[in-house]
Amino acid sequence: MDEDELERIKKQKLQQLKEQKEAEEEQEGSEEQFEAQKKAILRQLMTPEARERLGRVRVARPEIAENIESQIIMLAQRGAIQGKITDKTLKELLKKITGKKKDINIKRR
Repeated sequence: MDEDELERIKKQKLQQLKEQKEAEEEQEGSEEQFEAQKKAILRQLMTPEARERLGRVRVARPEIAENIESQIIMLAQRGAIQGKITDKTLKELLKKITGKKKDINIKRR
């Protein structure tokens, strides 16, 4: 390989890396925008106490918090929510999702 060919390969590889980085940044930006929209919608639909509880749930069990958020947004889109979701309503939703907790009993012999 001569120097010209090596230089061409380097430029091509550099261009590919730039394009890949731009695509990643664009995806990251769209994800941030989606999260911001979701937070704005939830802010409108929930009382401060309910949002606070959802924040605590997110720290402990992020997958459940995501599930709750999705359900709240879906219910709002269907028009099934009248007024704001209170802390009590959120507790009921959490109970439905988590179900009964399984008790763990350790028996020693």
